[in-house]
Amino acid sequence: MAALQRHGLVWLDEAGWQAVLQPEAGDPPWDEEALDCLRHWALRDLPLVVTRQPLHAPAEAVTLGLAAPLRWGRRRLFVGTRLQHLRRHGAFPQAATLSAALAPALHPRWHALCDALAAQGVDARVHGSFGWQLLCGEPCVRAGSDIDLLLPCRSAAQADAVAALLSQPGWGAPRLDGELLWPDDGAVAWREWAAWRAGRQRQLLVKRLRGAALESGAAWADAALPA
Repeated sequence: MAALQRHGLVWLDEAGWQAVLQPEAGDPPWDEEALDCLRHWALRDLPLVVTRQPLHAPAEAVTLGLAAPLRWGRRRLFVGTRLQHLRRHGAFPQAATLSAALAPALHPRWHALCDALAAQGVDARVHGSFGWQLLCGEPCVRAGSDIDLLLPCRSAAQADAVAALLSQPGWGAPRLDGELLWPDDGAVAWREWAAWRAGRQRQLLVKRLRGAALESGAAWADAALPA
């Protein structure tokens, strides 16, 4: 079984969905809107996303989530399951698969940006409302939705190059958001990284599968990413 990764996708087996849809005695029941959305997910075998895990949860427990489409109010739903119910693992769609047909407001330079990221060796993925719409085929994007990117980086220099690409002037909307993903499981918002590297910010919030921490010195970056 693959290791859990924050933002990774997982598919539940039948027993897992049954447990989600029929909470045990003592657990709070789902309201009708949430239950309708979860039934839709189960019927169509749609994935859930690995969220940040509680620090002191049992080893076999897993917390998952989904961002519901517009017809369910774009609610964020969280479910608990067990490792044994994770049937397979996957990832959000590649950023280049996002097209103007799906997102009419997409910037004309989008595919040039995707090509530039690929040239840097970055397998950019799109999550958030755009990513969920690609996955489920239901309207999730609304006016003003950001494009949320997952950007795996293997070195500080690569992270700098990615941040420079995303901060080029003249982009406009949709706003580009997202995280630089480190090999050691850490993740940093790309805007925060750029500000920190430029000396405009003294600390960074580094998110991990279990917890998050503010980092201020360069030692953590040297350990997570080579120069």
